[in-house]
Amino acid sequence: MKKLALSTILILALCVSLVSCRETAEKANEAASQAGEALEETGNDLKEAGEDLQEAGSKALDSAEETTEDAMKTIKEAGEEVKDAAKEAADKVSDKAEEIKDSIEQ
Repeated sequence: MKKLALSTILILALCVSLVSCRETAEKANEAASQAGEALEETGNDLKEAGEDLQEAGSKALDSAEETTEDAMKTIKEAGEEVKDAAKEAADKVSDKAEEIKDSIEQ
């Protein structure tokens, strides 16, 4: 009788552990699947963020090029204005020098 009782208890314990192990395995598979999906979503999000960052960098570079070109144009125009003003001043000095020279000679 003892053997029968012990055998029955042993078989019940074995059944409970097998069912428990099967549930644990199913839960582990489900968790692994969810983790895989989360990693895939994270990868897609990172890819999109990288593309957005690349686009923003490209726009910033284009804007910097435009700003540099505008600055160079402005500097060139300012240089030409300074050159013209200096030439005009030199012409006035030359004219005044001629006037003084003529007045001295008379």
